Amino acid sequence: MHPSPTDLLSLHAVRLKGFADTGAVAARFGLDPAQTGEELLDAEAYGWVTRSAFAGLSGWSLTEAGRRRNEAQLSEELDRAGARATVVAVHDGFVPLNEQATGAFTAWQLGTAGAVPGRFAALADALHPLEQRLAAQLGRFGGYHHRFATALAQAAADPAWITGMEVDSCHRVWFELHEDLIASLGISR
Repeated sequence: MHPSPTDLLSLHAVRLKGFADTGAVAARFGLDPAQTGEELLDAEAYGWVTRSAFAGLSGWSLTEAGRRRNEAQLSEELDRAGARATVVAVHDGFVPLNEQATGAFTAWQLGTAGAVPGRFAALADALHPLEQRLAAQLGRFGGYHHRFATALAQAAADPAWITGMEVDSCHRVWFELHEDLIASLGISR
């Protein structure tokens, strides 16, 4: 398994989170918060991230230059680790699952849940072998299945764990995995 460098992980965590403070960026890949803060300040100096605040929240977000830099890092990493074919194959398997997930999340949000909880459980089951293939090549892909399954279990008591934005919901985890795959391959949605 190929370990990713911390500068790549810091920048990539900002991309996956969209907007996050230093603690959340560090937590995404289990990085040291102080080192992550330094990595983000370096990235800010290069124009790859920007720090902003609104509505009492402050955090980091990627610039367009940062997006390009992160995609270049990810592409180089795929080649160094010999993982490109695996990531392409997993993405190909993910696409039909993503269509199913989109339908399940939409049904949930529209309140037409019906058999939706079973659909989410099936998605969790299908996600597990995909993650195993990815994480065997690149450690940064580990944890998606666990996060999704944990959110699904939490949803039994609080439905916000399906699509909520304030928690590490099933939707948030799924979105991050999709973003991780397309960023790694340098493709668009």
